[in-house]
Amino acid sequence: MKKIYVGNLDFSLTEDSIREQFERFGAVERVDLVKDRDTGQPRGFAFVEMTNDEEAERAIAELNGAIMGNRAANVNEARPKMQSGGGFRRSGGGPPRHRREPRW
Repeated sequence: MKKIYVGNLDFSLTEDSIREQFERFGAVERVDLVKDRDTGQPRGFAFVEMTNDEEAERAIAELNGAIMGNRAANVNEARPKMQSGGGFRRSGGGPPRHRREPRW
């Protein structure tokens, strides 16, 4: 199973239209069109999972730079999600810092 990143998508595209583009090269397991959580509008990129790695490689080679909607799509193998520290945390150990006394 290979996960593919599809970027620079026209906002009018749907999951079905993206699936149609990739099904020309083989079986598509899943299409995830990423949407803004507040507005529900597409954010311009998607992830496609294909079951056969060879078919996925062919789809990447053929569709990278292809016009989808009104834009040239960026298509490549998805990179693993980076782990981030996330949130606001004070790093490092030791006792809590004390406030300095004013100089004057």
